[in-house]
Amino acid sequence: MPKPILPPWVDQARPIFGAVLLLTPIYVLGVAWFAADPQTIDVGYAPTQPVPFSHALHAGELGLDCRYCHTTVDKAAQAAIPSTQICMNCHTAIAPESPKLAAIRESYGSGKPVPWVRVHDLPDFVYFDHSAHVNRGVSCVECHDRIDRMERVFQAKTLRMGWCLECHRNPDPHLRPQDQVFNLAWQADSPEEQLRIGQEIRQRNQIQPSTDCSTCHR
Repeated sequence: MPKPILPPWVDQARPIFGAVLLLTPIYVLGVAWFAADPQTIDVGYAPTQPVPFSHALHAGELGLDCRYCHTTVDKAAQAAIPSTQICMNCHTAIAPESPKLAAIRESYGSGKPVPWVRVHDLPDFVYFDHSAHVNRGVSCVECHDRIDRMERVFQAKTLRMGWCLECHRNPDPHLRPQDQVFNLAWQADSPEEQLRIGQEIRQRNQIQPSTDCSTCHR
């Protein structure tokens, strides 16, 4: 009888080897799926900006309306990144020599835009219309949270498709009076009052959010 090439323990370990070969691809796919999930990679994302702009100061303490900087948020799909001219409307007189504003002054002198880093960046295959939402009673806080309290803007919501669909299927908790859309501190007196207000706004404005794929994937 020929002498076996492999030691006897190899036969005993075959079930273990088989399990490893079977489970390793499953584990790798699971890690890849988790790592690619928007909630994993995007929530909390807070890139360093070329200018340390504080929404807590400008929108919170000073009370600047969102539309002063994001000029097209209620007129177009894109909210518009503020132009350097908008910044200089104030900063020609306020802190004009501040080193924190060096990139603003350089942009103003050269005509080249400030290279702001996008925080909320939807995939190219997703279409989102800001004006369609804010003009129907959906406040900035529903997607961006209390940005008027943020020293450094970060992504607070998942922006996943399922998260969007939850709102489209049940918009009442997310609607507010039109004159309060840009008042980020506004809240209904109670959850019950919020539902009453939301239902009233939805019925009055005939709001029927679509859940059809073509609404966002065009």
